[in-house]
This record gives sequence, structure tokens and C-alpha cells, in this order.
Amino acid sequence: MNTLYFTEEHELFRESLRDFLQKEVVPHLGKWEEEGTIERFIWEKFGEMGYFGVAYPEKYGGMDLDLFYTVILLEELQRINSGGFAAAIWAHAYLAMTHLNKEGSEAIKEKYLAKSISGEMIGCLCITEPFGGSDVAAMRTTAKETEDGFVLNGSKTFITNGVYSDYLVVAAKTAPELGGKGISIFVVDRDTPGINATKLNKLGWRASDTAEISFDNVKIPKSHLMGEKNMGFPYIMQHFALERLIMGVNAHARAEYAIEYTLQYMSEREAFGKSINQFQALRHRLVEHATEVEVCKTFNYTTIKRLDAGEYVVKEATMSKLKSTKVADEAIYDCLQFLGGYGYIEEYPLARMFRDSRLGPIGGGTSEILKEILSKMIIDQKNYKPAT
Repeated sequence: MNTLYFTEEHELFRESLRDFLQKEVVPHLGKWEEEGTIERFIWEKFGEMGYFGVAYPEKYGGMDLDLFYTVILLEELQRINSGGFAAAIWAHAYLAMTHLNKEGSEAIKEKYLAKSISGEMIGCLCITEPFGGSDVAAMRTTAKETEDGFVLNGSKTFITNGVYSDYLVVAAKTAPELGGKGISIFVVDRDTPGINATKLNKLGWRASDTAEISFDNVKIPKSHLMGEKNMGFPYIMQHFALERLIMGVNAHARAEYAIEYTLQYMSEREAFGKSINQFQALRHRLVEHATEVEVCKTFNYTTIKRLDAGEYVVKEATMSKLKSTKVADEAIYDCLQFLGGYGYIEEYPLARMFRDSRLGPIGGGTSEILKEILSKMIIDQKNYKPAT
């Protein structure tokens, strides 16, 4: 127990969550990974346990707890070894719901946020586009204003929960002539005419549904505009700090779990008359990975503490995702190698973990884009400020 960041209450929460995941989630993961569909009942159980509401106001059914409860939720989700299931949960709770909470009107919060916390509704966040990728400002999806609302046209891709969610938080240009300064954010009901989702077949994250979504003259009420019109880009940028930190925490947690599993395997596997954890070449490589993971974890915890205190830690969050996902990929690559042929067999956890981990340096902003963002802050001395 790290007493610098975690109290006894935190650890009791972790024990309870770990027990819940083992009993209610793990028995179904094989099926969900194979079918690419997470059954609806588990969302409701997460809601009943309050896990979707740990970071949200009590007014809407949340618990308004500090961010280290979120860290525990993220870490324990990684330990059950389904990157897809974990992604579906945190994309709902910390991508879609973050915008509802920060930019939604009171009516939107009462309808969508409250039901998201209870597990009655599932959300997704639609920003990335087929032609834009990490270039958010280059999006082509438009929301043309009319007398009674907006008309949405365009497409999004790589959207987690994009097929089975009940609502979509969508970024679109309300003033295309302004480029990135003309983007707005909307909440859109799934059953609105003109929405079509196509499920994507992925290398990893198999349990989650990831979609390409098209919008064909989708009518949106004016009341579904979130925040101020044309302020969408700074809203998105502001929340990237939390998203990148989430992916950094996910990375150190899955790498830590991979190392724990590999250590156990190495202590039991024998070659040439001794357990393979006694071979220096393997020992030294493993402790290098363990060291790097511990450094990332400590940095991530410190950055979470600062974010929870209200600091705008966009630089540190970007560093967190960049470094932690790289370290996790390298650690898991070697952990698979240490298992030899068994590492390549699906019945062993490293095969799935290896595939799932590879998305870390891609999703939520590629490592190449993150390096350029950091270059602007470190070399060009650019100073980013929060939108609100």
C-alpha cells in the first residue's frame, strides 16, 4: 500500500472492486472477447456498485471522490486482462461522461449523466475522423444551424462503444470557415434517424465495439448543444489531459500485471536443471522493465495528485502517455518472450495482453503527435491554458 497517495479507504475500495471483477466480469471475458460484445447486464451491475460515479457529483448519483479512486478502477480493470472491456468502461465513464459533466446543461446532466452513472445508458465520444486522425482541427463533420436546431453531416471512426451505446457525444464544425475555432459539442441520441454505425475488426481490444459512424442529415435539438457554440476545440483539448493520464495509468498497470505473471511463470518453469528466473540474461532484462514501470507509476501518481488539486497538467499528462505506453509495450514484448512458445498461445495471458497493449502508443493521440505537442511546449515555449 502506497500511503503517500492511498488511504485505508482507498485500499478497501480496491479489495471490493477486485472481488467484484473476479466474480462478475472474469467468468464472461472469454465470451466477450470472442464475440466482440459486452453483455448489457454488466453495465447495470457497475452502475449498482457506483463504479461509474466515483468522480461525479452526488447530485446525479455519483460519489464525488478523489481521482485516486479512478486510478484504482483503471488499475484493477487492467489486471483482469481484457483491454477491450477496460476501454469500453473508461471510454464511457471518462470520455463521454466527462463532457456531459463539464459542458452539459442541467437538463442534459439530469437525463444523460444520471443514467450514465446508474448504468442505464452507455455513451461514446465521437471526435476522430477517417481523414483527420490526430488532427482534431481538420475535422470535416458539420452541424449546420437551422431555426429549430442543427443538422449533422459527416463521419467519425475508431469510436469505442460506437455500435452499442445509447448516446453519442459528437464534435462537429458549426462555423467551418473558422477552422478549429468553429467546432461545437453535441449530445445525440442513438436512435435519431440518419445515424449508421459499422463495426471495425481490430487486432486487439476484441471485447469492445469500435465503430465507424456516419451522420446523414441528423437533426439535433438546440438544447443538445453542450457549452458555448464554437468552443468545442478548447473543451476537447482541456479534457485531453485526463484522457492521456488515463492511458498512462492503464499502461503502467498492465505492464505491472504482466511482470507479476511472468515472475510467477519463471519461478515454476525449469530449463537445464533450474528455474529460468535464475538465468542472468532474463533476470537483468526483467528488472530493467520493473524499474521503468515503477518510475512511470510514480510519475503518474504525482501527476494525478496535481490534476486532482486543480492544476492544468497537460504537459505532464502528455509525457505520461508517451512514456508509459512505450515502457508497457517493451515490457510486455519481453514478458511474452520469457514464456517462449507458451507466450504465443492464446490460452496464456501474454498473447492477448501483447495485442491489447499495442494500441497504447496509437489511441488518444499517437506518440508522434505527442512528441510534437511536447516540442511546442518545451522547445518553442508554448503555454497552453484551460478553456474554463
